[in-house]
Amino acid sequence: MTDRSTRLPSEAEIAAINAQHLISTPLKPADLLFVFGTRLDVRERVDEAFRLWRNGYFRCSIVSGGITPGSERSECEIIADAMIARGIPPGRILREDRAKNTGENVIFSLPVIDAALGLAHVRSVICLGNTWTARRYPMTLHRHWPEVEKMLVTVDSFATPRALWYTDPEFRRRMLSEWDKIEPYKAKGFIAEWP
Repeated sequence: MTDRSTRLPSEAEIAAINAQHLISTPLKPADLLFVFGTRLDVRERVDEAFRLWRNGYFRCSIVSGGITPGSERSECEIIADAMIARGIPPGRILREDRAKNTGENVIFSLPVIDAALGLAHVRSVICLGNTWTARRYPMTLHRHWPEVEKMLVTVDSFATPRALWYTDPEFRRRMLSEWDKIEPYKAKGFIAEWP
């Protein structure tokens, strides 16, 4: 089977990805910042979490991510410790350290959030993750927690502007790989249509 993520997208596909996948949402203060784990661009994710904290966009956060091959520390531990080092109070960071994928990030985090805050007390969530994964974060959250208002903030370390992702071979590969997951994941019930 051919790896479709190495294809050159058509103008129509680029336009569809820019309009439907690389969405930006109005940002306002939220009850919770949901930091999805990663091995890539950790510094950018932590910097953005700190910027959001400093500017009063969340009062509590959860960091979710398990141990990945080649590491002895979980994504959660690495990111949460870096957030604390930047100045976010440890008591404002909930931790989930078992998840191996985006679905597990949400499924395993919900009981942690419920125990600490009560799900009914959380009305709005900012999802923070990689640019190329984009709307799949809130779509996954929407599948398992439809009641909460979702906002999206994404980060990456590419020098290429987001709107020109298709001009950078690695950015393009990551974007197309994620874009190609949307419809199959919806069909399997992993994610729900959002917004």
